[in-house]
Amino acid sequence: MLRDSKAARLADAIARADAVLIGAGAGLSVSAGFVYDGKRFHDNFHDFEQKYGFHDMYSGGFYPYPTPEEYWAYWSRFVFLNRYCKAPKPVYEKLLSLVKDKEYFVITTNVDHCFQKAGFEKKRLFYTQGDYGLFQCSVPCHDQTYSNEEAICRMLSEQREMKAPSGSLPRCPKCGAPMSMNLRADDTFVEDKGWHEACLRYESFVGKYKNSRLLLLELGVGWNTPGIIKYPFWRLAAQNETAVYACINDGEAVCPPQIANRSILLNADIGAVLTDMIT
Repeated sequence: MLRDSKAARLADAIARADAVLIGAGAGLSVSAGFVYDGKRFHDNFHDFEQKYGFHDMYSGGFYPYPTPEEYWAYWSRFVFLNRYCKAPKPVYEKLLSLVKDKEYFVITTNVDHCFQKAGFEKKRLFYTQGDYGLFQCSVPCHDQTYSNEEAICRMLSEQREMKAPSGSLPRCPKCGAPMSMNLRADDTFVEDKGWHEACLRYESFVGKYKNSRLLLLELGVGWNTPGIIKYPFWRLAAQNETAVYACINDGEAVCPPQIANRSILLNADIGAVLTDMIT
């Protein structure tokens, strides 16, 4: 029996829904153990912290390193840890167990690939803000992206004294400019063919189910980019009287009054709620 009545309502909403649209933000990965500070940061970046004085991985990603060798020494560690390692807690797997037999789709601002690592189908995912696992031309001179696993692992294994070897630094195969991460940080972000195909699948899913019994499940979405997930979810719920909006976000689960009677708000840890729903 579910210990939380709101978790019980959410489980019932999943069961009754014709389709589930999941919107995921950083809070979902934090719940899964992908935290950017504390022990996880200290264990992996203590040398950078001591030299440059920042105290979390996010700040380290924006630090103006004096050389590209130091920049890629940092980023190769960062990407390996947050893209090619599995999340410490099975939160994504628990989420999949709840929706795998439903018509579902995921739109996420996360770039750590946790959904696919947990077994979600690639064709049901739209990563709007990029992927830690992809390089792009920094110019960019073209709109193609490139898998970076081999290059990241090489820079990680060969770095010495906080520097990646000069010969291992990634360069654009077309113009020779330095490569950069495929992350939406500025107007150089590349939306490649895969990005556009995923966007069309997302739009098709919304078009198909927007007037059905749709569960809009928002997980760990903050206020940095509310126009990507939060506001569209609220609008879809307002336009469809059979839709249910659910939000799990520790301390930040809110909704407009217009949809309050069809909303389930859980101010709690996402992993704890999902565990409650499947035990």
